Amino acid sequence: MKYHKINSELFIKNRKNFVAQMKPKSLAVFNSNDIYPISADSTMPFEQHRDIFYLSGVDQEESILMLFPDCPNENLKEVLFLTETNDHIAVWEGEKLTKEAATKTSGIKTVFWLQDLEKVLFEMASYADTFYINTNEHYRANVATETREDRFTKWLLAKYPAHSVAKSNPILQRLRSVKDQIELDLMQQACNITEKGFRRILNFIKPGVWEYEIEAELIHEFVKNRSKGFAYTPIIASGNNANVLHYIENNQECKAGDLILFDIAAEYANYKSDLSRTVPVSGRFSDRQKAVYNAVNHVKKEATKLLVPGTIWKEYHVEVGNIMTAELLKLGLLDKADVQNEDKNWPAYKKYFMHGTSHHIGLDTHDYGLLHEPMQANNVFTVEPGIYIPDEGFGIRLEDDVVIQEKGEPFNLMRNIPIEADEIEDIMNQ
Repeated sequence: MKYHKINSELFIKNRKNFVAQMKPKSLAVFNSNDIYPISADSTMPFEQHRDIFYLSGVDQEESILMLFPDCPNENLKEVLFLTETNDHIAVWEGEKLTKEAATKTSGIKTVFWLQDLEKVLFEMASYADTFYINTNEHYRANVATETREDRFTKWLLAKYPAHSVAKSNPILQRLRSVKDQIELDLMQQACNITEKGFRRILNFIKPGVWEYEIEAELIHEFVKNRSKGFAYTPIIASGNNANVLHYIENNQECKAGDLILFDIAAEYANYKSDLSRTVPVSGRFSDRQKAVYNAVNHVKKEATKLLVPGTIWKEYHVEVGNIMTAELLKLGLLDKADVQNEDKNWPAYKKYFMHGTSHHIGLDTHDYGLLHEPMQANNVFTVEPGIYIPDEGFGIRLEDDVVIQEKGEPFNLMRNIPIEADEIEDIMNQ
């Protein structure tokens, strides 16, 4: 892995918090993700399942974690299973985790090779009444592929049909949404790498540059700073491309007078950042562009103030909509009649700002978190309002990642990344 070693204290604490919420005499199982094939002998780069990483720090394929806090065999309360490594594998694929290295990474003392799985599981299952299975219940989940976790769950429940079944996901949704300080430090590192990339491209952009050339500058800076690369598929949208919310082609020339909307960010140690900025190709905003830009920035600042403990996500978005409506009236994009006659299920402001303002972020870009429950300290949210005007050939989105505090306004992990229109212009014209 490119990232520096993470303190195993984080994973020890995460497991302690998880098992505290398990039913008596229950066994929880977590699997690594598959390595997905492309064709022939090609595969996609491995991405670890975030839940087993959160609970163990193991960032390797074909790994299994079992947690059984009530197990009468003290050695089987926490167990890792790994693919056995050897000199041949080290030569062809690189060094895999040894048992000793896995213990150092995770804090788990009992590590078996996968070949011992069924034998060890049989003993553990004989003591257990309930299996905790790990299903994907994120509100945005839309998974057509059967995962390694799915296959294991099928096998487990077929082999042990008399056990009760419980779900890990509701526990993890709550735990993962509240970040430990070690996690916040890792997310800050991801944001710092993102800052380096953004500052690099501010000095690179000019009329005639292509969107993919900017993408190349960013990936260079990210990998140079120990990131695997982009936290998600990058959006580099010049001109009217910005009015396609998930424009990812990045294959157009950036022209004088246009704006470029960026939704780009680095990951670090599997933790994500999520940045949006909008900059002028020629280094200066027009008066109209700056007016819209400042309106979006104002909405972002006011929305950020609302992210405090106790806030309800749905109510928050209603209030942000009211703030945006006031700005759109000032810009002449809406008039009073538009607002008075609006459909309450699709308010007038949605014509120009059609997406949500905030989502949880952490190990996933759209991270775990139960949106019907009040916000808490150490939740991390994006704040990303936008105004999109196809008739005028540009769209503007601004986004930072912020940590909710016990008291006062959130702490902005992207506080050092330029955002004010005048600052953007000054940097681009140095």
